Amino acid sequence: MRIAVMLRHYDQHGGGVRVYTRALLRELIEHHPEHEYILLFNNPALTGSFGCRPNVREVVVPGKSVPLWDQVGVPRAVRRLGIDVLFNPKYSVPLTGRYPAAWVCHGLDWYVMPWASRRIDRLSHRYLIPRYARRAAAIVAVSEITREHVHEFLGVPLDRVHTVYTGIEEVYNQTVPPEQRAAIRGKFKLPERYVLYSGAVYPPKNFTRLIQAYARVGPRLGVSLVIAGGENRFLSEDELKEPERQQLGEWVRWAGWVEPHTLPAFYQMAEALLLPSLFESFGLPIVEAMACGCPVVTSNCYGTREIAGDAAILVEPRSVDSIAEGIHRALTDSSLREQLIARGRVHAQPFTWERCATQTLQVLERIASPG
Repeated sequence: MRIAVMLRHYDQHGGGVRVYTRALLRELIEHHPEHEYILLFNNPALTGSFGCRPNVREVVVPGKSVPLWDQVGVPRAVRRLGIDVLFNPKYSVPLTGRYPAAWVCHGLDWYVMPWASRRIDRLSHRYLIPRYARRAAAIVAVSEITREHVHEFLGVPLDRVHTVYTGIEEVYNQTVPPEQRAAIRGKFKLPERYVLYSGAVYPPKNFTRLIQAYARVGPRLGVSLVIAGGENRFLSEDELKEPERQQLGEWVRWAGWVEPHTLPAFYQMAEALLLPSLFESFGLPIVEAMACGCPVVTSNCYGTREIAGDAAILVEPRSVDSIAEGIHRALTDSSLREQLIARGRVHAQPFTWERCATQTLQVLERIASPG
């Protein structure tokens, strides 16, 4: 089977979709060599990303804008190349063409909380996403709640939407040696005791309430807050000022984006992960933290509740009191911490890229050879 993969977003900002795309591609190419993968890049500098593998062909598709690349460049390329199926690990597919196409839905927060999207994005969500949904022979949803939302908001029959959970790297299941932890602590000037927030900041992340809740608990218990990532993805420039408004000073450590091979040490040295989001379709840091033996405080709704199950402290994300109480329990209840660590390690085991790639490939094979 010849699988063309749309990779316009391959070098986008750090975050879950980029992690997902790179890990899934690596797993498909290395462990399913019976198929040919035609990688469609917009950036010529990215060619060579997968070396000289016999089952990989890298193609540069020109296109100065997103619509031109998606709707003109890609269709021209795949007609010339001859493919069995087109796959986009992110939203969008060409609206023309006879070949079967599939794309990955990483969540529909724009429909659940439209106020948290930029105006230009809301136009795309209103007019384009429904068309991509109708065009697709299949949609891969990263969680069951995402599958339900695709059906509810986009009107796609459930038999065309397939839940395939995201995986995590094996490195999260491995204990970081003490000397390496010490080196990372020194490099990033990490406090002796801290709770961790991992990710970019934008409205669904509920960053303001997280900071307000932490301010009530962390300093009083002598526990700092480390923010890994913490850049304003959109609409949250003012939220980044909340630590200053709360007069937290040196209690908050901004570590910037942390490379995936370093992040396990951050989790393993942290006393808890804080992710009380208003909305997550999956919540990758939850599983990463659990695999590392780091207790999790997260929200009691949508994807965080689904992914965390009974292996985390669940809080009401719109209540600062509830978030603060969850943080306090994670830091002071030693018996609960032991339970969460044990449950979390077991709970994280099925979330592998091997399983994600195999199940994604099954979807692509099904639409390439219907019936």
